Amino acid sequence: MSRQFFGTDGIRGVPGTSPLDDATLFALGRSVAEYLHRDHSSPHALIGTDTRESGPHIASVVAAGLAHGGASVSSAGVLTTPGVACLVRQNDFHVGVVVSASHNPYQDNGVKLFSHEGMKFPDSVEEEIEAGILKHRAEKTAFSLPALRPDDSLHHQYLKFLHDRVIPGAPLKGLRVVLDCANGAAYQLGPELFASLGCDVVCIGVEPDGRNINAACGSLHLEKLQQRVPVERAAFGVAFDGDADRSLFVSSDGKIVNGDGVLLAVARYLKSQNKLPGNRVVATSMSNLGLERVLAHENISLARTNVGDRYVLEEMLKSGNVIGGEQSGHVIFLDDSPAGDGLLTAVKIASLISLKAASILSSPASRTIHKLSST
Repeated sequence: MSRQFFGTDGIRGVPGTSPLDDATLFALGRSVAEYLHRDHSSPHALIGTDTRESGPHIASVVAAGLAHGGASVSSAGVLTTPGVACLVRQNDFHVGVVVSASHNPYQDNGVKLFSHEGMKFPDSVEEEIEAGILKHRAEKTAFSLPALRPDDSLHHQYLKFLHDRVIPGAPLKGLRVVLDCANGAAYQLGPELFASLGCDVVCIGVEPDGRNINAACGSLHLEKLQQRVPVERAAFGVAFDGDADRSLFVSSDGKIVNGDGVLLAVARYLKSQNKLPGNRVVATSMSNLGLERVLAHENISLARTNVGDRYVLEEMLKSGNVIGGEQSGHVIFLDDSPAGDGLLTAVKIASLISLKAASILSSPASRTIHKLSST
């Protein structure tokens, strides 16, 4: 059955027009609540948004639909997509709702859904929710918008989760890092996280105005970061997209390191620690042949899937692999989270770089991250 609303990464569109018109969004909330009521007498939803000016209204309409369907709703305010997925998994939320269009310009927006396990719903569930949307949208039910008051404690909980994902023994204090937060969902979390780790943090893209998300900044526009990292004499730079589910890196001399480079660095480290099950990494059909050849030379195999993080995750779960991702910078550390998380990836890469002189690495991480720019 073909899906009318859901694509590979949730529902996307232009706010105010289908499928992001109020009638459809309200029907979405009702349909999700009805689905949850199958297994939960009192379903509880968590909603987060990125910094687009259309986000609060969309979140309120979906929340109204959820409440009409008998679900209670909590708000995380502005939070990254993987942050919502993490909090749903760690608490008693039954669904996570993220209002974001990721790397798209501010004129676009979207809605992503996450199960209690922190993963996107399977196609069959999305089809069922779509059927409910079509039914309820035709009913034209009147509704009022609830006031969503963010629970700041959720931000602290997510930051603690990230803080605890530093590789043990990594000396991050004093590490100079440049962050480009894309004027998006990571604009507060990114600087707070790396400052709490003792890093010397330089920030760009941390002044969102509702319309400048991803505008000449972030993971699609690395030019400013490439210029800034050498000037600041930073160990590395990292750029997130609007909802921070992906990250791309810049080496100390200004060279770009994409998701393939991250997979190579992490795979080498995990293999050196005997923590790479089957000596296997999962990527997509878009990954560079050079990555496959370098990994093969080091007796690490590369499995390829269709493009899309859900397909990478499906293969990882099926085969028991712990690291996988996309060239675009969407990387999954399955031992930590089933969701691709740009901030988590940045913590891991910062750890590897800070460990460059330690004997536990098979090669210095600073040299590794530099070499990856030409992979």
